[in-house]
Amino acid sequence: MEIGCHLPTQGPVATREALTRFCREAEQRGIASLWVSDHVVFPREKTGQYPGGRFPHSPDTAYLEPVAVLAAAAIATERARLGSSVFILGHRHPVVMAKMLTTIDALSNGRLICGVGVGWWEEELTALGVPFKQRGRHADEILKVFKTLWTDDHPTFDGEFFRFPDLGFQPKPVQKPHPPIWVGGNSPGAFRRVVTYGDGWHATYLKPDELRASLDRLRAAADAAKRPFDTIELSMRCRNTGPLSTSRQEVVDLLGAYKKAGLTHVMLDVRRDSLTEMLENLDIVAGDIRPAVERA
Repeated sequence: MEIGCHLPTQGPVATREALTRFCREAEQRGIASLWVSDHVVFPREKTGQYPGGRFPHSPDTAYLEPVAVLAAAAIATERARLGSSVFILGHRHPVVMAKMLTTIDALSNGRLICGVGVGWWEEELTALGVPFKQRGRHADEILKVFKTLWTDDHPTFDGEFFRFPDLGFQPKPVQKPHPPIWVGGNSPGAFRRVVTYGDGWHATYLKPDELRASLDRLRAAADAAKRPFDTIELSMRCRNTGPLSTSRQEVVDLLGAYKKAGLTHVMLDVRRDSLTEMLENLDIVAGDIRPAVERA
C-alpha cells in the first residue's frame, strides 16, 4: 500500500518557500504522492455538513488555489504522483478544467491522479455558479466532457449543462487514455459514479468497519453495472490525527487495517501551521510509519 501526504496549502504555510521545501523533502524521502484539497472561497455561512465534522478553517484563512498548487508541485518534483482529494466538479468550467488538468499531466510527465467529487458546501457551489440541487447530474456531465476532450480528436458535446462544437484540444494527457479518475464520496450516487466513470474510489475518514461496509456496497454497485471490482483502485484520505510523534502507532494500526481491507493507496493529512512540524511528520511517515505498514 502506497502512502502519500497532503501539501502545505493553507494558513501560515501557504507560501512558495513552504511548498517548494516540502516537495523537495518529500521526494528525498520517497513519499509516493502529494495531495491538495479543493476550495476556492470560504463563505461565512454554511448549510451542509463537512464530511470530517467541523470545517477546520476560518473564513479568512489563506488557502492556495489547488490546481495552481499541483502545477507548481509538478515542476518542483520528479517522481511523486500528484493528487486531488478531491477536485469539486463544478468549481471550474469543465473545458478550462480539462485543459488545466492535462497541463499538469504534461508538466509532471504523467503523474496526475484526478480525484473528483460533487461537493457539499451549498454556499460555495452557488457562488461559483453550480446548480446545487442538480450537482450530481452536473458532475456526471463534467466527467463526460473531460473524457471527450481528453480522448477525441474532434471533440464535440451536446449535454444538459454544457455544449460545444468541434474543438481543437491539445495536448492530450500523457497518461492514456487519460489521468486516472478517483471518485470521492460514500453515497449510492458516488458509488454509481465510481463504477460508471471512475478508475478508482477515494474514500474519506472512514473507520475500518465503516470502510468494510462501504466496500461491500461498492462491490454491489460494481456487480450491478457488470464492472469487474478488481479494476477499481481503492484509496483513502486519512484524518489529521495530531502530532505523529505521539500518534504514530495509532496511525500504523489504522493503516494496517486499511491495507488488510484492500486499500492500495492512502493520503495522510500531515498539515500544520508550522513547516517545521510538517517536516517532522514527514520524517515519521518515511522512517517509522511506512516501514511498519510494509511489514504488516
